[in-house]
Amino acid sequence: MLSNPYQDILNAQKKFFVNNRKNDTLYQRKQKLKTLKKWIKTNADYIVTELRKDFNKCEEEVLISEIRPVITEIRDAIHNLNFWAEPTKKATPLALLGTSAKTIFEAKGNTLIIAPWNFPFNLAIGPLVSALAAGCTVVIKPSENTPYCEKVIQRLVKEVFIPEEVHCILGGVTETTQLLQLKWDHIFFTGSPTVGKIVMKAAAEHLTSVTLELGGENPVVIDKKCNLKDTAQKLIWGKFMNSGQSCISPNVLFVHKEILKDLKKALSKEYNKIFKSGQKEKSNPEFAHIVNANHFERVKNLIDTTTEQGGKIFLGGETEGSCNYIAPTFIESVSVKSAIYNEEIFGPVLPIITYTSITDVIDKINAKDKPLALYVFTTSKYFYNKIIKETSAGTTVINDTTIQFTHPNLPFGGVNNSGIGKAHGEYGYREFSNERAILIQRRGLTMPKFIYPPYTSLKKKLIRFLTWRM
Repeated sequence: MLSNPYQDILNAQKKFFVNNRKNDTLYQRKQKLKTLKKWIKTNADYIVTELRKDFNKCEEEVLISEIRPVITEIRDAIHNLNFWAEPTKKATPLALLGTSAKTIFEAKGNTLIIAPWNFPFNLAIGPLVSALAAGCTVVIKPSENTPYCEKVIQRLVKEVFIPEEVHCILGGVTETTQLLQLKWDHIFFTGSPTVGKIVMKAAAEHLTSVTLELGGENPVVIDKKCNLKDTAQKLIWGKFMNSGQSCISPNVLFVHKEILKDLKKALSKEYNKIFKSGQKEKSNPEFAHIVNANHFERVKNLIDTTTEQGGKIFLGGETEGSCNYIAPTFIESVSVKSAIYNEEIFGPVLPIITYTSITDVIDKINAKDKPLALYVFTTSKYFYNKIIKETSAGTTVINDTTIQFTHPNLPFGGVNNSGIGKAHGEYGYREFSNERAILIQRRGLTMPKFIYPPYTSLKKKLIRFLTWRM
């Protein structure tokens, strides 16, 4: 059997964790986070330049979606780490009178972070912040689909950390497969449900815990009682950021039939404010392109197939393969049997389905896998509470989209097919930590000794009393 080329890296990190990292103080962890933050702020222009090469991201979008969330994550960890790590005292039951109990958080140990390509910096370094706050060592595997950002992360890791504490490994499927063969203490993966199943299966070989941040066919429900202008503005911004290449991007629009015409007018008005028409849009420096030719063809085929099946494009629809450009696109008259309805789009296309009964929409949502995000636009508290009560989702946002990712005090993650475990802030810290129970018993006479063998008549009566008194 061939030896794993990454076993030596893991062995070095195991040794470092036991001899060094495990004994780090919270102050030392925070100092490491401060060093990471300083590097990011010092190299912000470099990060922006390289990410633009990967898929035409403008400076403002990189700052908003890649750099700012990570800086916020670091500041939050530095500010709250002492509170997160505080031992929690537990009440003592009568049967254990004389003991004291608490829970403490200890680092899980040697961890693996597998990052995606859609927000390649944010979704690699964000989990790293949680791992460092928890006191773990880390191997990061960035996505090969964004080669410029891949090099940014490699440089960051080399300049901020020693290999024994954080190591970056470049490569594709082969390298990821080899990494998954090793025995980690925790794996944090962000990507598709299909690959998530592969990661979970590999982790099961060693009974390794996992955090899986997966995708979702995130529905949007628009009530006839909504602010049309506000709804249109938020939909266009949330859907077309990063060209729709986001796990929390709206995936389908359920619109009440009575307001479809008015909503289309509002969408057209806002669309024309932001985007130019036709092929000129491909040179718009504020609109990201599809990451590569394979994903371009996949999304283009979804558009073509949907229109062949009766879908009608009323905004956008232009494509240009030479630069992987797809215009922001809305398609109406979409069937629930179409491919675009039944898979995660991950591109700048939003299909519209009309409804008359909210019960019918809820049934459609519940017929599919639980989404990572569910968005509702309405002025009716009853309306959104009904949807919340009768559905399940990782996050539900009322009257906006995508902003939940930036909330430092909310858990971020899905349910089942859309994810396992939570990220960000204290929730990310807990994912990389083991909540360890500590029980301290006094010496001498203790409550359990009253039920030690031999079982005298008195002890038998006591055991029956303790057993049946409930």
